[in-house]
Amino acid sequence: MYEAESRGVSPLTSSLPPPVEIVSRLAQLGAVARELVGSHAIALDTESNSFHHYPEQLCLIQIASRHKGYIIDTISLYDLSPLRDILRDVSIKKVVHAADYDIRSLDRHCGLRIHNLFDTSIAARFIGITQFGLAALTRDLLGITISKSKRLQRADWGRRPLSAEAIEYAATDVRHLLTLQKTLDKRLQALGRTAWVTEECARIEEVQYTAPNLETAYLSVKGAKDLDGRGLAILRSLFLFREEEARHQHRPPFMVLPNATLIFLATSPEADLSKVPGLGQIGLKRFGHDLQQALRNGLTALPIQRPHPIRAVRATKKQAQRLSRLKEWRISLGSSLSLDPSLLWPLASLERLAKAPDTLSIELASDAIRHWQRNVVASSLQACLSQ
Repeated sequence: MYEAESRGVSPLTSSLPPPVEIVSRLAQLGAVARELVGSHAIALDTESNSFHHYPEQLCLIQIASRHKGYIIDTISLYDLSPLRDILRDVSIKKVVHAADYDIRSLDRHCGLRIHNLFDTSIAARFIGITQFGLAALTRDLLGITISKSKRLQRADWGRRPLSAEAIEYAATDVRHLLTLQKTLDKRLQALGRTAWVTEECARIEEVQYTAPNLETAYLSVKGAKDLDGRGLAILRSLFLFREEEARHQHRPPFMVLPNATLIFLATSPEADLSKVPGLGQIGLKRFGHDLQQALRNGLTALPIQRPHPIRAVRATKKQAQRLSRLKEWRISLGSSLSLDPSLLWPLASLERLAKAPDTLSIELASDAIRHWQRNVVASSLQACLSQ
């Protein structure tokens, strides 16, 4: 009998192999949190449904300790606060693969923050691995093959009950992370790069979710740069209409109206809606009247004036040559350290230094430069600038 069943909890599926427990009740989540107290490390992952629901929902949190796995049903649970102290406990290492999205998702949906992060994708890059997806790492470092099906990656994780296949997929995402962390950590220690990864992970911990600015987001729609002021006013009206309709339907905006349809209407606002590509009869019937109103609003609004772009000062021949030399320096150093050159120093900083080589001290004081870069890379960069 599965542990979820022994506690009187109805699991999402009856065919889940142990030792994974489905957690769908608050009292149960509290018990899990108590079980995790004192752990040296836990693995963590999340699943959301951005391809199927708008705004997206946090659907699952998967956690694994050395001895057991938990799949936390965040659709059923209204309160995730029992996890708060565990995730912020600096004595417990949180092992996550490609943590940026998970950290934003936890912050956005429930205000949970992670402290003492170990990101396996970051660690892999700093030991010189170029294929650092989870499946590639478990295969190449552990000799274990796991499935990373696109179909399951884009599944509707908000649907219940989840299939046994889906739950096994979710559990597999954390099942091998702790072993992977130990393997990566040994390699980092041998290379003397543990502190580098610790600093990079600490920066990722600080990531927060920032909601898009809907008043300007329409400008990023593909094709918007080709519109005149009138077209931009129409596009803005259509974009805001689509946002409201997507929230009403709980469907991603691109499923309500594709970007290409917005651009078509912005350039041809008088078009017969029954013939507009990407709209269809269902969409026309569902929100055609409101769409026409959005078009009228855009047509009667003041044309939008684009801000004048800041023209970059063209580099001199000497500056261009210096930048080329700096890029070659970065590539050479990356090769000697068996690291992706982009990890060693930001390109934007090299571009500024190419124009003003005597400003290295300013660059070193920038928040974009890491402590390990100052300690390991800066002297080599200074030598290159002195040439």
